Amino acid sequence: MTIHWCGTGLSAIPGLRRLIEGDRAVTVWNRTVEKAQEAVGDLTKDIRAFDIDALGAVLESGDVVVSMLPGDWHVPLAELCIEKGANFVSSSYIAPEMKALNAKAKEAGVACVNEVGLDPGIDHLMAHALVADYRASDAYDADNAISFISYCGGIPKIANPFRYKFSWSPLGVLKALRSPSRSIRDGKPLDVNRPWDAISSYEAPLATAETFEVYPNRDSIPFMEDYKFDPDWKVDTFVRGTLRLNGWTEAWSDVFREIETLSGPEGDARLKEMSDQFWDENSYDEGEPDRVVLCVGFKAEKDGADVYHKTYAMDAWGDENGTAMARLVSIPVSLAIEAVLDDKIAPGVHAAPSEEALFSEWLTHIDALAQHMQIIDHTA
Repeated sequence: MTIHWCGTGLSAIPGLRRLIEGDRAVTVWNRTVEKAQEAVGDLTKDIRAFDIDALGAVLESGDVVVSMLPGDWHVPLAELCIEKGANFVSSSYIAPEMKALNAKAKEAGVACVNEVGLDPGIDHLMAHALVADYRASDAYDADNAISFISYCGGIPKIANPFRYKFSWSPLGVLKALRSPSRSIRDGKPLDVNRPWDAISSYEAPLATAETFEVYPNRDSIPFMEDYKFDPDWKVDTFVRGTLRLNGWTEAWSDVFREIETLSGPEGDARLKEMSDQFWDENSYDEGEPDRVVLCVGFKAEKDGADVYHKTYAMDAWGDENGTAMARLVSIPVSLAIEAVLDDKIAPGVHAAPSEEALFSEWLTHIDALAQHMQIIDHTA
């Protein structure tokens, strides 16, 4: 069985190299062969120009296709896998079109595994671990008031005046600032049109406590079901969000004001201009370390007092082997591929695993990828 790894961008390489070095049968596909050769040519010569028809011609039942390509490729590749009886893995969010393939994937005996990078990915594993731990604890009571937070951010390890640096084109970050979000606050849905309308302060329980700016991202509410929250739990807070360095709001205030005025093709053109400018002014220098902070917390209260409160806190930064972001995105992807090949994931469309044996095994691997990872018991 062959792993067909499609895409060798900046966030793909550590996981890809891990699989090749582990003597897995890997064919590397990339739109630019030369870039793939620069990344893994010292380990393999099986590097090909990406073409979906060429991939389909050699794809066999039981193989795994990995899409680290732009998002519009995920569904066509998953459909190809279902047709050929092969499996599919991606780090990206499950789009409605991907979810719609669930019945076909099950019928074909094919696993389509998504959301197995950093965020989404590692955050899901931590959430599953905390919910399982809470359910097994003496504090569990269906009448408890529940608060859940999950904040993740890629930030510069060495702070700059802009309070942010870019590993790749800033256009995606700028477009995300135009996206609404939905979360739960004070027991009710909170709808926010723009991130800067809901920025708050969060003290992360890292090795040295540190305060960040955070805001809700996307629609958090469907993840309550994904994380196996009971429908009758009394949920006071549930938010999945983005984390930024303190001072980010002030440094980006002019950006926010301008983005609010943009619309239509002219607005998209201006966003592209801004993206090019930010890339010139605030991209990482060669060898400059990036940083990733991820905190996932679960709290249960009874009669106003905490009866359960634990937080996963992770702090990682780039080193001589590469960026923290690349490690934390691509190595979990490689773990998912191995789980599929070992028949540990059932057919169908899935996000990161909620089975305790798998999420515990993966979190043990991930612990070694970060300079700091700890579970803090706030009630101890």
